[in-house]
Amino acid sequence: MNAENVHQDIDLAAPDLARESEDVAGPAAPGSDAGTAFDTETGALTEPAESELGIHPVPGVEPDLDTDLDPEPPAPEPAAPPTGTVSAERLAAKALEARLLGGERKLRRREVAAGAGLSLLSARKLWRALGFPNLGDEDVAFTERDQSALSTIVDLVRDGKLTEEAAISVTRAIGQMTDRMVVWQIEALVEDMVQEQGVPDAVARKRLVSELPNLIDALEEMLVYSWRRQLNAAVQRLAVRAEAGLQSSEEGREGDEDDSPLPLARAVGFADLVSYTSLSRRMNEKTLAQLVQRFENKCAEIISVGGGRLVKTVGDEVLYIAETPAAGAEISLALCRAFTEDEILPQARVAMVWGRILSRLGDIYGPTVNLAARLTALADPGTVLVDSMTAAALEQDERFVLVPRPAEDVRGFGEIHPVQLQPGSGRGLILD
Repeated sequence: MNAENVHQDIDLAAPDLARESEDVAGPAAPGSDAGTAFDTETGALTEPAESELGIHPVPGVEPDLDTDLDPEPPAPEPAAPPTGTVSAERLAAKALEARLLGGERKLRRREVAAGAGLSLLSARKLWRALGFPNLGDEDVAFTERDQSALSTIVDLVRDGKLTEEAAISVTRAIGQMTDRMVVWQIEALVEDMVQEQGVPDAVARKRLVSELPNLIDALEEMLVYSWRRQLNAAVQRLAVRAEAGLQSSEEGREGDEDDSPLPLARAVGFADLVSYTSLSRRMNEKTLAQLVQRFENKCAEIISVGGGRLVKTVGDEVLYIAETPAAGAEISLALCRAFTEDEILPQARVAMVWGRILSRLGDIYGPTVNLAARLTALADPGTVLVDSMTAAALEQDERFVLVPRPAEDVRGFGEIHPVQLQPGSGRGLILD
């Protein structure tokens, strides 16, 4: 990356000249980006992007507006109430925020951007990628840790280790995954307090603020540990063994299939609970939560033991992948058997297709995924379906029995020949 293309597009390496442009364009409307920005290549004043981004405050905690570095001081604020009148919950929330954010909020968004050597527009694009909502120019909502984090990702671009596009994509991955993770963790902790301490949900949510500090260090350590392990496993799957997977998928293919240009060979499977919608309507909140959690836990356990990866859960359905057709078949049969034998969960329809996919944004795409979804809808409760090409890849394996079914006309694929997959010799997937 040379010095020219660093300043293109999101301009991550350019300094913040927006404050100087205020003197040319006049004062900005409250909460805006000062009206103009300075183009470092053309020397022209340009209009900034419409949306704005900052870092969200912790719910229930008002930003600290006591500090103002502007030349003209603001109107005096009403005196704060004596410390003795602040509730214990409020004090606990303030202490927790300071610990999580790395200190007291003292900086505005322009100060953070300037400290990282960025234009405000570029800083907002990174904050938006992290999933943070908008804040105005006068909101004192940032800490020095915010500035340090911004500098970290920008330095990767300036050092030529990431392109600007890759930096935005990687940042978005972090924001989306951690957002889902912390919501999951908080709800799990609240649910545990409700059950173990016998308190109402609302009480448990307030109590979480005072109990969470005892867990932060351990959760952070486990997060970093898991990320490193998962990163290593992903490198093996997506880089080291990728070519071998493509070579193994050549058998039975003519080279003109719809998925031929795609870079990864995977067994793609869906498991769909039968009658979930009607069941959920008859359940109260607690029972439904227990059913969903039982379903997800069972799927995650079976898929991981089988060497696969749970791509995502959508209500009553899971999408998973495996590196070989045999591994995908073992997982699919184990899922089908587990739900058939479960005394609480209903049976499942399961389908699996061996083909090629595109992996992006933590999800998978391509005709192979679509065909697996179509086959799932055709499967009878408690059965597993595969397509004819997947059946051909498994037919010499004694662990599986393949029973052809009548041809079906499937939207988007025309006539296909489903094959029912049944267990053959061997014990199948063992859950210890």
